[in-house]
Amino acid sequence: MEFETARCFVRPFKADEIDALMAYRNDPDWMRHQGFKGLTKREYEEQLLRRADLADGVQLAVVLKESGALLGDLYLKREGDICWIGYSAEPRHARRGYLSEAVTGALRVLKQIGVVQAKAGVMPDNIASIEFLKKLQFIDSGLEDGEHIYVLNL
Repeated sequence: MEFETARCFVRPFKADEIDALMAYRNDPDWMRHQGFKGLTKREYEEQLLRRADLADGVQLAVVLKESGALLGDLYLKREGDICWIGYSAEPRHARRGYLSEAVTGALRVLKQIGVVQAKAGVMPDNIASIEFLKKLQFIDSGLEDGEHIYVLNL
């Protein structure tokens, strides 16, 4: 899956972006709410540079059109007509609207391919992510395995 927004390209990772991803993904404080973290370069390469589709789950790079800088990443996993979504921002580019733009673009593409609902799991103490999802009109559907599950009907 690839698409673009006004300021970003969202696409599969390239080999030369792994170091930039590792810089924030391996920061235990910044990634305290994330599961995909703390891997070696080889492990990230195996996960990110393989051919994957939405049914397997795919991690996509969010890059700035203007410079090619890595802004963060999106995770998408389709289960029938539902798609789980995850996201992480590179700290220097956080809170500038890039991920909001990328997630909104992903939701638009998902709707076009027949997805009817997006879901995101968020730890109860991850206030920034909860506020982000609320801003995008996701609704808290309750706790499941210790996470709030937010849903958005497309």
